[in-house]
Amino acid sequence: MAKAKTTFYCQNCGANSAKWVGKCPACGEWNTYVEEIVTKGSSTEKEVWEDASAPRNQPRKIQDVVYDEHQRIKTPTGELNRTLGGGIVPGSLVLIGGEPGIGKSTLLLQMAIRMKTTKVLYASGEESLDQIRMRAERIGIQAENCFLLAETSLANILNHAAQLKPEILIIDSIQTLHTETIEASVGSISQVRECAGKLMKYAKQTNVPVFLIGHVNKDGAIAGPKVLEHMVDTVLQFEGDRHLSYRILRTSKNRFGSTSEIGIYEMRETGLREVTNPSEVLISPRDGFLSGVGIGATLEGNRPLLIEVQALVSPATYGTPQRSTTGFDGKRLNMLLAVLEKRLGIRLSAQDIFLNLAGGIKVNDPALDLTICAAVFSSFDDIAIPSSICFAAEVGLGGEIRAVNRIESRITEAAKLGFKQIYLSKYNVKGIDTSKFDIEVKAFTRLSEAFEVLFAR
Repeated sequence: MAKAKTTFYCQNCGANSAKWVGKCPACGEWNTYVEEIVTKGSSTEKEVWEDASAPRNQPRKIQDVVYDEHQRIKTPTGELNRTLGGGIVPGSLVLIGGEPGIGKSTLLLQMAIRMKTTKVLYASGEESLDQIRMRAERIGIQAENCFLLAETSLANILNHAAQLKPEILIIDSIQTLHTETIEASVGSISQVRECAGKLMKYAKQTNVPVFLIGHVNKDGAIAGPKVLEHMVDTVLQFEGDRHLSYRILRTSKNRFGSTSEIGIYEMRETGLREVTNPSEVLISPRDGFLSGVGIGATLEGNRPLLIEVQALVSPATYGTPQRSTTGFDGKRLNMLLAVLEKRLGIRLSAQDIFLNLAGGIKVNDPALDLTICAAVFSSFDDIAIPSSICFAAEVGLGGEIRAVNRIESRITEAAKLGFKQIYLSKYNVKGIDTSKFDIEVKAFTRLSEAFEVLFAR
């Protein structure tokens, strides 16, 4: 009996080696190499979906290739259409990753049972048919063209797909599949890579879009070999806190559209609800005046959002003052606090400072700088910022107010939500007719000038 061939694979990046090594030469991680048995099947065997009479692919001139811009499959979810670049491209391979319990399976099952005129095959290796039906009952939607399959063998799934001929195939999840051509454990690097490769071949040859649900590791990256993300056409990340109701579907790779789009959902008992106007959700209603609260106009991808920034400044109880942030970069907060101390003479070195972005969202947009400075000063002096004012400007180390990109869409979003004034940089309003906006635009060059008007300081 021939000895089984084994190869060592890095569990972090998917690199392979003939022998075990302590440190991966590709990604630099330690103790990530594991031994796996590799047995290749015959490369000449025909798959069940392949047409033996079909002609082989031939080289063609690029101008001879006919492309139909309207061939995308529209889903009932506008947020999903946006993140995919306008709909599902036939023959595409889409990977959706996210934390356990975040709602990946619910998102795709909801899409499958809402597409009433499209035949969808939902293959699950994690749940039984009864469990999937129970979740579908909770969502409260019935569909005639949604077919369920509880299976972990990739060969069986593709056999059923060849007979059913679905228009969309959903796999939940890629880490639960296995193929007989690889003698490795389920979820291993080689199994995930081989199964993804066969599904990619199926999608391209049958022109059927395939959705893959992927697990994530402790760092939040999609588990398995890094080549998995290179193989697929689109990578979507489903983000959010399980203790909060809002979820963000973010595009990190898209061969057929922009990677700057996001979709926002709210998790309810009846499933995921689209949030068409997230600014109204991220701004909590206020009764009366409350110090330490400011509204900032930011961008998430190509979408303008208005976010509530909450700051709390109080005398330090212990020797070392605390600096705590939720949803914002702590190092940038420390920089803004140093600017307030140096340029405006505000003594914050003996104060505990807590900063929170309402709604559980995480933002790295520097356009929130002016909002954060205003909220911190508002809490420090206990002076409330009027709820009709919002901000959109970056603050430099010299205390100057700097311009930010796509200012017109930020102003339009603020006017649409009923704000009366928006504070900007003077360099942003050059060449812009501010009279066309239904909001008063106040422009400044320095932080001290803005605070004089805002706080009469």
